[in-house]
Amino acid sequence: MALQDRLYEDMKKAMKAREAGKLRLSVIRMVRAALKNQAIASGRDLSDEETIEVLAKEVKMRRDAIPDYRRAERQEKVAELESEISILEEYLPQQLSRDEIIQLAKEAIESAGAGSERDLGRVMSILMPKVKGRADGKLVNQCVRGLLQSGD
Repeated sequence: MALQDRLYEDMKKAMKAREAGKLRLSVIRMVRAALKNQAIASGRDLSDEETIEVLAKEVKMRRDAIPDYRRAERQEKVAELESEISILEEYLPQQLSRDEIIQLAKEAIESAGAGSERDLGRVMSILMPKVKGRADGKLVNQCVRGLLQSGD
């Protein structure tokens, strides 16, 4: 089943669940709207890979907002965002662990022949297509920087 079809089916289930599915319904509707906007912008239907990119972007936006709400001491909003993230992550592929990212980063550093932090861009251009949708870019960047600084 295509990812967008799964979202549609889950939206129908959330509608039937009424109050219990209220948050899930709002998150799925928001994601479907973002997907529709992206499809309109590109002028065609989105593939599953492009759908995953939109979902990952939505998760990232929420993760980036959490520290701001924590500083503002708005714990109810933090909890809501974390719930939304957990719902969105159900539709993303299994995320890579830090150790898996480090292993892939080591391989990318070796294939790029990188020796210092100046080679970060070259390493990232090799690594990011491999981890697309399965790892946060910020975490990947931190792992690569750490490896390049330590000389591993």
